[in-house]
Amino acid sequence: MFVRHKVRHTKLEVVKALIMKSEHAIQNEILLALSANECTVCRSNAGKIKTQDGRTVMLFPRGWPDITGFRHSDGKAILIEVKNERGRLRNDQKKFAKFIKNYPVLYGVARSAEDALNIIERKF
Repeated sequence: MFVRHKVRHTKLEVVKALIMKSEHAIQNEILLALSANECTVCRSNAGKIKTQDGRTVMLFPRGWPDITGFRHSDGKAILIEVKNERGRLRNDQKKFAKFIKNYPVLYGVARSAEDALNIIERKF
């Protein structure tokens, strides 16, 4: 026997869900914004992949941020984790954030291109 649950959402919740940007879209906006602001950045894929010939190749370790690069003015490393408005850090991402705070790296969580630009404007 199946039990039906009625889920009621307000009109605002439905509209927000429909217009909420994906992390992929936000990431593309960030890559463009940082590139236009004297940074060299790229997408960082983490985990493992299988090649066509059956080999397993390790990419960045789990928890590594979505965007990796450097600031042209001083060569400072940039590591940015991208989340949408509802996104939360996984445990491995929290561990990485705690670890990287010990180093002079421009790291942060960005939910928009504006957030990312604020991260790279930090001076140490």
